[in-house]
Amino acid sequence: MRKIIQKPYLYWTIIIFILYLGLNIYISDFYETLQYIPLYTEQIHWGKLILGIIFTIIIAALVAINSVYSYIRYKHHQQIKKSGVIACVGAIGGLATGVCSSCVVAIFPLFFGLFGITFSWISLPFQGLEIQALMIVFLAVSLWWMKKNNSN
Repeated sequence: MRKIIQKPYLYWTIIIFILYLGLNIYISDFYETLQYIPLYTEQIHWGKLILGIIFTIIIAALVAINSVYSYIRYKHHQQIKKSGVIACVGAIGGLATGVCSSCVVAIFPLFFGLFGITFSWISLPFQGLEIQALMIVFLAVSLWWMKKNNSN
């Protein structure tokens, strides 16, 4: 795990973090949402917006660390199948919720809309924050699993 903070891997971690975060912002159209925030300051639930942004940054960091650590493990010919699957689920789930999960149409609600099913993360009890928290857990478990299998 310490190899991630060494020179070539640290650069890759930072690049993957920035690319994932940029892709998430682009897919969720968060750049569009940002320009309307000054107009709707009274109606925004700031706690949920800030928590969603923090969760997105954590997910991006965990995806970057998982990706680089998986590559390091793969390079040393160790099996990473189970933890790799969990990391992929976490990465896709993080992209699916977007940055502000209650104010965007993300991938899964858009997909369900193709079949006439109306669904939005805002219909969930915590407006999609629970999905982001679940993805953080998936990515953390993936890292733990890779680290645990590395010590064997």
